[in-house]
Amino acid sequence: MGKSTLFNRLVGKRLALVDDTPGVTRDRREGNASLGSLKFKVIDTAGLEEAFDDSLEGRMRRQTETALEEADVALMLYDARIGVSPMDKHFAGWLRKAKIPVIVIANKCEGKMAHAELSDAYSLGLGDPLPLSAEHGEGLGDLFDFLLPFEKGEVEEVAAKDRPLHLAIVGRPNAGKSTLVNKLLGEERLLTGPEAGVTRDSIAVEWEFEGQKIKLVDTAGIRKRARVQKKLEKLSVADSLRVINMAEVVVLVIDADVSFEKQDLTLASHVINEGRALVVAVNKWDTVKDRPAMLKHIRGKLQVSLPQVRGVPVVTLSSLSGRGLENLLPSVLEVYDLWNKRVPTSQLNRWLELMLERHPPPMAKGRRLKVRYITQVKSRPPTFSLFMSSRGELPDAYIRYLINGLREDFDMPAVPIRLFPRTGNNPYAKDKK
Repeated sequence: MGKSTLFNRLVGKRLALVDDTPGVTRDRREGNASLGSLKFKVIDTAGLEEAFDDSLEGRMRRQTETALEEADVALMLYDARIGVSPMDKHFAGWLRKAKIPVIVIANKCEGKMAHAELSDAYSLGLGDPLPLSAEHGEGLGDLFDFLLPFEKGEVEEVAAKDRPLHLAIVGRPNAGKSTLVNKLLGEERLLTGPEAGVTRDSIAVEWEFEGQKIKLVDTAGIRKRARVQKKLEKLSVADSLRVINMAEVVVLVIDADVSFEKQDLTLASHVINEGRALVVAVNKWDTVKDRPAMLKHIRGKLQVSLPQVRGVPVVTLSSLSGRGLENLLPSVLEVYDLWNKRVPTSQLNRWLELMLERHPPPMAKGRRLKVRYITQVKSRPPTFSLFMSSRGELPDAYIRYLINGLREDFDMPAVPIRLFPRTGNNPYAKDKK
């Protein structure tokens, strides 16, 4: 069947003996495997034996049963060149009774065989078959897609508090960024003054707040591109944009005296498009007379200009006096936690069922689009893959419906959420050439 060949392919080593003689593998063999970003343990088993005594075949069967009990998902291989045999059907029935998901792999589908008719695989009653060639490594990309929903979504190896949070302070010239950083640090670490453009280079400072390591980066003020004429300022602005791209959380400092200008919104949009978490700090708040009206104006601008995110924190403060500063870092840490958030695949797919029932996907080519499952492929920011049939593209409006549902139902305000529908060519269709 090629079980040991696939095992060797996944672990990247020839750990298991491979030969055309049936029954070469007798014990279960474990190995650390990788497929794209997936890291997992793979177990090679003996062929399923119809023996329940203490014979060699019976002991081999018990080894296979033990492997299934330990596994999260099983791969059932059959030889696509021969087709589904009565023995394949027999053991498929046995697997259907087991409490484990099963992926059917039609092995030895290389070259023209990749377009072979695989309809007989549906007689196994285990879902769509996956055409693959273990010997030549063809079809491993599709195997990645099939296995991805079973990823456990474990916490990343390094806890958030054990690595520095990359925090960038950005804004227009003379908004008070360097004064804010000095007040946070409790020392005159950065040069400040009434002149615009005092800061030219991005200055990084290592720091710690409530046990969280922070790499704080002050940047040069960013003006409208049309106003940037001198070469030095162009270099400073380019450096500031690079810092945004490398940051995890960005604090956008705006000057309350001049309210929320278009350049502020352009910067905010750039931060979100780069997938960074955003906090808006309204500086010089002590000079504002009608504070409720100003706050309403700022939040309204954010809602209109950044419809792809909701609930961006707005912190009012005075970097000169320090008033309101105690609210800034807690807001930064809150959005940082959301930016790192992971949702288990099981919860996501229960949620997806409800969303599909509430509003089914639209029709395409006379048939309703079929959405199979959803999984979170990464955090920082939360990023999801939606696996669906290849009959048509999912409209942007429906993707926004799902993203808004994710944000509301899993409590993820303020951070960008990315959702990528994944479709592919039908591997079971006949070659029309």
